[in-house]
Amino acid sequence: MRAFPPGAPADDPELALVRAADDLLHGHLDEASAHLAVAETHVETTPPDRQRRLQVAIMSLQLSLARRRGHLAGVIEQARLLASPISGQSDEDITLGSDLRAVALLNLGTLEAWSLGLPDAERHLQEGAILAQSIGRPYLEVGCLAQLGFASRIRSFAITRQRCREAIALADRHGWGAQPVIAPALVTLAGNLVWTGELDEAERWLQRTAQALQTDTGPDIRQLLHLATGRLHAGRGRYHESLEEFSAAERLQSQLEGSHALASQVTGWILTTQARLGMPGQARAALAALTDEQANSGEIGNARAAICLTEGDPAGALRALADVLDGTAPVIGYITVVEAQLLAALAHCALGDQNAANTATERALALAEPDRLVLPFVTTGAQELLEALPRHATAHAALLADILDVVHGTSLTANSQSPSQHTDELSPSELRVLRYLPTNLSRPEIASQLSVSVNTVNTHIRSIYAKLQASNRSSAVQRARELRLLAAGRTR
Repeated sequence: MRAFPPGAPADDPELALVRAADDLLHGHLDEASAHLAVAETHVETTPPDRQRRLQVAIMSLQLSLARRRGHLAGVIEQARLLASPISGQSDEDITLGSDLRAVALLNLGTLEAWSLGLPDAERHLQEGAILAQSIGRPYLEVGCLAQLGFASRIRSFAITRQRCREAIALADRHGWGAQPVIAPALVTLAGNLVWTGELDEAERWLQRTAQALQTDTGPDIRQLLHLATGRLHAGRGRYHESLEEFSAAERLQSQLEGSHALASQVTGWILTTQARLGMPGQARAALAALTDEQANSGEIGNARAAICLTEGDPAGALRALADVLDGTAPVIGYITVVEAQLLAALAHCALGDQNAANTATERALALAEPDRLVLPFVTTGAQELLEALPRHATAHAALLADILDVVHGTSLTANSQSPSQHTDELSPSELRVLRYLPTNLSRPEIASQLSVSVNTVNTHIRSIYAKLQASNRSSAVQRARELRLLAAGRTR
């Protein structure tokens, strides 16, 4: 482009289109819009044999621009136009039609993921990845798979991680592992690891995300990066750094058109972090500026409760949480409910009702167990709640131990090996017994919990020791944690 005369891109629609495509690739959205406008003004004067192709190319780039700006209506409009048949029956036309359909599916699925239309997003992105693979367009396939990882938030953490890693592996094979196209999978994987307390591993993936975004200044994925980094700092108790990251995410949110899936999360984290930093007045002022729709979300209800707790008003906190706990407040996901249960437990504890506090804490643990969720327990300051919970009264002792490890400053170790390399060695019954070894329960008490005989428990424990090459209960627990045998899905 630099080799053309200075005025060439402004005078030639096809060169302007190339410049727009380059701007989009690097996240320069305003510049891309300006160059697309130039191309559009010259469509009518383009020779007839090139006019249709130019129109189609403009629509394709407008679709990408609408997606990057979060403009759902624009995406739907351009996707519909691209679905119209390409004139002509040549092989070239057929190929172009398939390419454009894959592009449309990528952009439509991405916007649906950002707008919480997650099942539709998954379907369109999977269709796009399959089509891209069948027509030999690996870059489009990587793009679809990377966004599919982000869209998998309605699935288990295990499925989300698997999809992200598959997308990253494909990108690495093609040499695109440090390009913006794979950033959605990188940052989603990092954020997933933050939620489960694997903070050191998460930080490494966040650094790789930042590297991939060095040539991209668009607001969408950078917002995810700031949000995940803010949560990482919060998990380490660095709330000033956390607030800076959340504020950066909020500024990027303002560059997107319309309301999107992360808006209430970003606002909720800002308000809660302000309260934890001793700025409840500032948080209250921001809370008052929200619209009714924003203020009624579950994420904002949790933030309001956190502010009340900071102000010494536990009864007010329970009132703020009522709609979240009874399921009437809209929430983005179950993590909001876990946080609500913990905030309620803190309020009950402050009011002197330890039984109610224990009940709410146990409910939070039960919700967190399937994905081995850790972060909400750390950021809400639930250490005393967890330590006060009688070990014999919880069904989630192994998760509780992992959470307390992170509370005490230890990042859980991510398992780099396939679960089958270890879990296949222990039977389901042995894994169920293993879950109780980190607790203070005696063997008869474990037998009672599992409704089996003490002899059965003794047999399983001997087998566990042998397979883990452990000489006692303590070393067996340590070895199990090293192998992440106490992690999600392996004790159920």
